[in-house]
Amino acid sequence: MKKILLTTICFLLFQSLSAQLSQDSQIFQQLKSRDSLLFELGFNLCKIEKFEGFISEDLEFYHDQGGLSTNKEDFLHAVKNNICSNQDQKPIRKLIPGSLEVYPLYENGKLYAAIQKGMHDFYIKEPGKKMYKTSSAKFTHVWILEGKDWILKRVLSYDHQSPEKS
Repeated sequence: MKKILLTTICFLLFQSLSAQLSQDSQIFQQLKSRDSLLFELGFNLCKIEKFEGFISEDLEFYHDQGGLSTNKEDFLHAVKNNICSNQDQKPIRKLIPGSLEVYPLYENGKLYAAIQKGMHDFYIKEPGKKMYKTSSAKFTHVWILEGKDWILKRVLSYDHQSPEKS
């Protein structure tokens, strides 16, 4: 009986340590803010200077359609030349409400990183037309804590799906 009780307590303790953070936690809010800077200001409005300071020099970006990018320079070049180069067909990203999750990573009890994952929709915005959806996808970001700053180290962008035709 003691073994069952001890096993149950250990299991519940492990589950609580590895569970996603609540949406009102400081880490969740910090990474949600980074997501907003990266996508709302950077991707959608092409204010790249708002996020380039927290991109790791050795960023690895794995994309299921665009391939692999292995450094900050290539990533910024792709954003400037693909996402921000044609305002007549401007890609727009919208986070799917409620999909964002954050999981802290600890080493010897000290926070060193976090995993952020969620789902987002992509649209095309053209002058004089209603914005239209082009795809939905999942993403996973690995953020490293350097001092007090969250740095984007790894990105997985996957499971891109075209919208269903009506």
